[in-house]
Parts: sequence; structure tokens; C-alpha cells
Amino acid sequence: MTVTRLIIGAVLTLAAGAGCAADFKTVGAAPAVLYDAPSTKGHKLFIVPRGAPLEIVLAYGEWVKVRDVSGDTAWTPLRGLSAKRNVVIRAANTKVRSAEDETSTVVFIADKGVLLELVEPGANGWTRVRHRDGLTGYVRSSEIWGL
Repeated sequence: MTVTRLIIGAVLTLAAGAGCAADFKTVGAAPAVLYDAPSTKGHKLFIVPRGAPLEIVLAYGEWVKVRDVSGDTAWTPLRGLSAKRNVVIRAANTKVRSAEDETSTVVFIADKGVLLELVEPGANGWTRVRHRDGLTGYVRSSEIWGL
């Protein structure tokens, strides 16, 4: 009976966590090395450029398992990540507009893979972003990754 209760408790805990919002961090000042295990003795899989958003999947001590924009998962030290939030454009020729409206003026067009700073999380399906050149506008939340 005790084992059954433990299993039920674990399932309920996982189900409760599934409804939570995703936790994103940004690669800090130096590129992040992603490993196949939570240790520098693991195999190096990827190098992620600074500023790239990563979704935190799991924390294990000083290490976090992360998911990148392509959906790949790996481990990296938490100390290399920043709380600053960036997003990535998902499609070519994405229009960033002056207001949260399809008919508003286009401020700039961003190509697939462009990093933008998250200024204000999405409201009504739109997210306010800033380009590294200082241009600010609104993009459809469905057209970016990192929220």
C-alpha cells in the first residue's frame, strides 16, 4: 500500500507541474556548453551562443537540464545562465509592429533565428520586444520562442 501511495503522489506531482508556465533563462556573457550529463566529465554536445534563450526542464544541484529552440535537451551549469529574457524569431520575415494590431505600422522585419530582448510578456497574443539596435515593437507571441 505504501508503494502505491508513493507512485500516486509522484504522478500527481508531475501532473501539477505540467500546468505551470515554462521557466526560461538566457545564456550569459559567455557561450554555454551543453553536456549529455550533469557533469563536465560528460560528453560535450552543443555550444549555445550568448543571449540565446533556454527552457529549464530540470534542476539538479548546480546543473540544469535545458531545452533549446530546436527541442534538443542537454545539461549545463546554472551559473552560466542569466535571468535576463530573450526570445528567438521562429519564421522568416516576421513583422514587428508599432502596436498590438495586425494593421499597425511595421517597425522592422526580423528573420528566422534573430534574437530579441523580451520587454513585456505577451498580452492578447502579442509580446513587446527590443532589437539590439534599439528598435522596439510588438510581435505575435506565436511567432517567437522563449516565452
